[in-house]
Amino acid sequence: MKVLSGLTSTVNSLTSVVIALLGLGIVVSLLGGNVPFVGGVADNIVSLVQSLGDAGIVGLVAAIVILNLYK
Repeated sequence: MKVLSGLTSTVNSLTSVVIALLGLGIVVSLLGGNVPFVGGVADNIVSLVQSLGDAGIVGLVAAIVILNLYK
């Protein structure tokens, strides 16, 4: 059980780091324009939102699932 607990803790820590880097990438992209390594973050998020919007109710369900994963 300690192995699973440690693995869960590691995954949670990595998820927190990725979310923080995503937020940083969005801010840098909006402020600096096309910056290497983070320039396409805003464009990718816009395309994700557009694809979820085009999917209708399935996109709404997917958005709810994604939001619940981050809580």
